[in-house]
Amino acid sequence: MARLAIKALDDTKAEDVRVLDISEVSVMADLFIIASGSSTKQVKALGDHVDEALGRAGYEAKDIEGYEGAKWILMDYGDIIVHIFDEENRKFYDLERIWRDGQQIEASDL
Repeated sequence: MARLAIKALDDTKAEDVRVLDISEVSVMADLFIIASGSSTKQVKALGDHVDEALGRAGYEAKDIEGYEGAKWILMDYGDIIVHIFDEENRKFYDLERIWRDGQQIEASDL
């Protein structure tokens, strides 16, 4: 599921895609996938593409928040949570710092 989400983000030209393994520090999910888009339109397109790719593979989101404003879209698929930010909000919320107890891993290692 994570590989499909990352491929969907890459196909839609997401910026600065990061994967955090939070399985040892939280029960909410195993992985955070964090990405940025350069505009509201791109942030929505990234969210659409991830949801479409995972839906075709049989994975349905438990919840999607923030799509309308497209400043920070949170897509909860249970084992993975995809965070798609605009550049300003990515810097402001800095999930990589907040979740620094998680282990950053390379997408190629999934």
